[in-house]
Amino acid sequence: MQPLRAQNRESPLELVRLSPLMQISRGREQTRIGLIDGPVDTSLPELSAARIHEVPGTIGGTCESASSISCMHGTFVAGILCASRGSAAPAICPDCTLLIRPIFAETTSSNSPMPVATPEELAQAIVDCIEAGAHVINLSAALENPSPRGERRLEAALDYCAKRSVIVVAAAGNQGVVGSSVVTRHSWVIPVIACDSRGTPLSYSNLGHSTGRRGLSAPGQDITSLAANGRLATFGGTSAAAPFVTGTIALLLSMLPDATAASVKLAITSADGVTRTTVVPPLLNAWAAYQTLRPAQG
Repeated sequence: MQPLRAQNRESPLELVRLSPLMQISRGREQTRIGLIDGPVDTSLPELSAARIHEVPGTIGGTCESASSISCMHGTFVAGILCASRGSAAPAICPDCTLLIRPIFAETTSSNSPMPVATPEELAQAIVDCIEAGAHVINLSAALENPSPRGERRLEAALDYCAKRSVIVVAAAGNQGVVGSSVVTRHSWVIPVIACDSRGTPLSYSNLGHSTGRRGLSAPGQDITSLAANGRLATFGGTSAAAPFVTGTIALLLSMLPDATAASVKLAITSADGVTRTTVVPPLLNAWAAYQTLRPAQG
């Protein structure tokens, strides 16, 4: 049974009980988040104090066009994770280190379709983040030109994450379909769907058995964060929901550095004790995950 709090409209951070966790931690520099997305406008004052490092790839980490959808998307997600506290962005873990590994080339218009990447490009970005020392990876990528060879390479990269104890959080997608992808069906990945301010899943979130068994729901409607043009942006979708889960994991790893990746992953996906019987995953409960882990850490 979902808690009664999900029946009322709440702020995104309150809805998933991130606020009490954020009151006692800002994260720590040693906790590294891999952001596989678009480039980020690091010139924004809200990111001036952020610990942001670029992981070299085929695409630069700094925005060249503030109007590109790739830059807007990467900057928006970075704001949710690492903007300065007190800004309009959620700013979940500003003291963590953000490793930017762009895979979306910049386009000329923010009206362009959502950026996509090939399985090979995504696989290489995942490996690069692991080698750069990431503890958790946030990714949201629609895959184009899939091939058996490309998907095998992507599966191998996700296997490498499990071997190196790097948690992967992936947006489930916004096509409103029931099914899975090579990413969301991998046993080490936490798929994330979007919900509204009452905790009700949004109809366009992709669902599936993998998402229902191992995934989470997080705020993904009318989320406000940073925009690359120096203004704020408000939008939704599973790409906006995923960093709430990623940020929670980063805070837990920062507060409980002796916790294993497997224990954190288990705690965050089972903290509410919800019996998983449908394709709809339970709502993230950051504080419950912390309470689950803390006794185990003594």
